Amino acid sequence: DEGADATASPHDTAPPPAPLPPSKATSLRIPSLGIDAPTIGVGLDAHRQLGTPPVDKPKLVGWYEGGPTPGESGTALAVGHRDTTTGAAVFAALGQVEPGRTIEVRRADGRTAVYTVDKVRVFDKDRFPDKEVYGPSRRPELHVITCGGLYTRRTGYSSNVVVFAHLTATK
Repeated sequence: DEGADATASPHDTAPPPAPLPPSKATSLRIPSLGIDAPTIGVGLDAHRQLGTPPVDKPKLVGWYEGGPTPGESGTALAVGHRDTTTGAAVFAALGQVEPGRTIEVRRADGRTAVYTVDKVRVFDKDRFPDKEVYGPSRRPELHVITCGGLYTRRTGYSSNVVVFAHLTATK
């Protein structure tokens, strides 16, 4: 259901962890979905749209290199395919992650940024809220994006699934 919203309850009273210094993402884990995938850097394409990992590498997660690294202040972006012509891809089940679950991003410096899912939203591509998804944040946040909705050969997927999470721990 487009615009569907699931939100975590604020059960956390611990103070937020201090943001981490810059260090590139090396892998992304969503334990509740059994996802543990290497990351590669992505940028913007020729149309100034967020790039994705190569279609022939369906198990990779793209980390937007124009934004914060894992655990830094601001809105970090991770993107991956739902499926490809060869079958299910890394984020096939992304829309099933529940608020309160964790996403762990390992960094090149050996540390891990742990994010807690706040909400999962599905947005029609023709009404995609750029500001909400890509806009700045004072605290360290992670937005994980994949395709959703109906697929047609002519237009691709009709929607995007976006998971909104914030930094709750570092290790």
